[in-house]
Amino acid sequence: MPKVYFKAVTPQAHPEEIRDCAGALLEEFLKRENVLLEKKIPLKVHFGEKGNRTFLGPQTYDAVIDLLEKRGIECFFAETSVLYGGERFEREKHLKLAGQHGFTRLPVVIADGAHGEDACDVPVNLRHFKYCSISKVLAESPQTLVLAHFKGHMLAGFGGAIKQLSMGFASKGGKMSMHLGVKPRIWNFKCKRCKLCMTRCNQQAITIGEKKSFIDPQKCIGCGACFSICPHHAVSILTFGGLWNALFRGKFFREKLVEYAYASHHGKRNIYMNFAISVTPGCDCEPRPMRQCVDNIGIFISDDPVAVDSACWDAVADRGKKFRGAEQLDYAVKIGLGSRQYELITL
Repeated sequence: MPKVYFKAVTPQAHPEEIRDCAGALLEEFLKRENVLLEKKIPLKVHFGEKGNRTFLGPQTYDAVIDLLEKRGIECFFAETSVLYGGERFEREKHLKLAGQHGFTRLPVVIADGAHGEDACDVPVNLRHFKYCSISKVLAESPQTLVLAHFKGHMLAGFGGAIKQLSMGFASKGGKMSMHLGVKPRIWNFKCKRCKLCMTRCNQQAITIGEKKSFIDPQKCIGCGACFSICPHHAVSILTFGGLWNALFRGKFFREKLVEYAYASHHGKRNIYMNFAISVTPGCDCEPRPMRQCVDNIGIFISDDPVAVDSACWDAVADRGKKFRGAEQLDYAVKIGLGSRQYELITL
């Protein structure tokens, strides 16, 4: 049975208390579990969407970074870009937002490249995917410290370690596959024939003609690079079937999340730290202030992403907030990602 270590914080904990709690918890976990650390470790974080106020701020991780640096570990902040528009859509804007939100202590790496094109296909051979498109930097890292904010999510039901491993590690193409399961197309009435999209397509799937431009679905691998780079918004990922899947087939979406998490976890020696702090009904990707739905609980850590998410889900439920989406935990057990049964060790 996997162990989940837990350290409580006061209901209205100050940032300094959360910072110190995180460092002490990681130190105790490493000692008790005799964890071997790589010499270079990405810290997978979320920089928060512009307008959001409840994402985990950079000071949250200062004691964790102090501990790693004392051990001679080289570390950096890692994140991937998103499908929708906004400040986190491409690398340069994303880097600027990270700086504006205070993530300046460590180098920041956008792990899937400038426009979401840097990815590795990881074989999984599961129900929905044979391969998962994972951002290159994180796919090639043997060990990542996955720092997840546990909170609600409109489609997933809740977000924690599993969602960080899936949406957080996926390339743009992977995010497209999980959300919509479709490949992009060109709206000719918007296309200006600039051919920027062609410069980003490694599959030679795009044809730009004088009157008609199109993407060959047989060649397209759905990486999303053309969608990301088009300055005229002429490349679309919206289809009726894709929207139907995203909005009304939540079970399939949650299973796809789990399969991508499996791709990011399998064969790695990741460490999962979940912060049940500022627990909100919605995601940090939402560009608006949100209110907490339960008081601060504390921080959980494990080498099992399913166990650490289960412990957080249970702790929030014990405080009267039962998030949807628990079936993702059951599916995760079914495919061998981890265990819903855990031993909780309170420090």
